[in-house]
Amino acid sequence: MKRKFNQYTFQNWFRNFKAVCKQLIIPFTIFQAIRTFIFPSTIDVLLLAIFIALSLAYHYDWI
Repeated sequence: MKRKFNQYTFQNWFRNFKAVCKQLIIPFTIFQAIRTFIFPSTIDVLLLAIFIALSLAYHYDWI
């Protein structure tokens, strides 16, 4: 019989990892935005878009 998956009972290491990412995503986004404005390249813009998407996902609790 398959065990039910409960999304609210994550392991401790996963909750800690999520909390660390939530704290660090804003400084990384700001740093990447400054870097993109100074040295623009395709990879920088793509990375900035990913960081902004992650920031919004954490802010609205999509993750």
